[in-house]
Amino acid sequence: MRVLLLFLVLLLCHAKPYKPINIMELMKIHDIMQQDRDDDDDNDDNDDYVYNFKDNFISDCPFGCQCSRRVVQCSDLGLTSVPSDIPVDTLMIDLQNNDITQIKENDFKGLNNLYALFLVNNRISKIHPKAFKNTKKLQLLYLSYNLLTQIPESLPKNILELRLHDNKITKIQKEAFKGMQSLHVLEMSANPIANSGIELGAFNDMATLYLRIAEAKLTQVPKDLPSSLTELHLDYNTIAKVEVEDFIRYKNLLRLGLGYNQIKFVENGSLANIPKIREMHLDNNRLKRVPPGLNTLKYLQVVYLHGNSINSVGVNDFCPTRAKAKKALYTGISLFANPVKYWEIQPPTFRCISGHRAVQLGNFRKK
Repeated sequence: MRVLLLFLVLLLCHAKPYKPINIMELMKIHDIMQQDRDDDDDNDDNDDYVYNFKDNFISDCPFGCQCSRRVVQCSDLGLTSVPSDIPVDTLMIDLQNNDITQIKENDFKGLNNLYALFLVNNRISKIHPKAFKNTKKLQLLYLSYNLLTQIPESLPKNILELRLHDNKITKIQKEAFKGMQSLHVLEMSANPIANSGIELGAFNDMATLYLRIAEAKLTQVPKDLPSSLTELHLDYNTIAKVEVEDFIRYKNLLRLGLGYNQIKFVENGSLANIPKIREMHLDNNRLKRVPPGLNTLKYLQVVYLHGNSINSVGVNDFCPTRAKAKKALYTGISLFANPVKYWEIQPPTFRCISGHRAVQLGNFRKK
């Protein structure tokens, strides 16, 4: 289930500017996820069961919408409110790209089987605290590109993926995600969130795997995020430095995004706290040297350092002194758009790469 969920994230995580969600593609992924969930059941009676959308056509459909396979598509209709006659057996509702301004208490009343709800690119500024009280099976909730100023109250506890990209949220309050232990993917980018806006304990008891707070107002790496994270993306902020204490909680990180910040300094020992890291983005910052500690990361395969102010590269900056200490060879190292003279770099510097194409040096050009 986690692999399938992260596959879905990769398909949709970079939606800038707004791009309509491909519902047909999501239906395919949903079908796979449904079968995956059934496979985990211990009930022997379900061993041969395969969920089939084709056996679930909808007889009644809201005016102007298209309905089939328990999916209600009402996008691009200029709707100002949620249709009141959505069939009760609906699994997916597509309401993206309309003019809906608020979600009322009874908008989803009776939709007990609802699995996915897409409200992307509307004008929603208000969601009733009890709007999702009946959606006990809701697992995908997309609220990106709206006018929300706070995280909706009383979200369903079983949500797997929550997307709040490009709203006007300034604060992540302590009770916002209370009890949401199944939330694996959280997208909060393009909201004016500062470090002071993340309340202590806001992510307590969460098992989130993927978190993105890019294009915000962060000036440092948040220190109270879920300790379960395997992916953390903080690109396009104004983070100026990386300190030892920044990654103490995130020992399971596999991918880290810190590109397009203002990082000048990575404190020695900082990277030792993320020993499982596979991919690291530090491009387009203000680094003057290769961050210390890269050569101790046994599993690091991809590191982006282009667009910095690195003027020299040491022979041991990337590779450990002991050959067998590196468990995975580099498949990508980018150093282009730095003032380093590549002809001065000693050949043994890249002795732990998978091939000569793994290193990108290029030419340095002043802007």
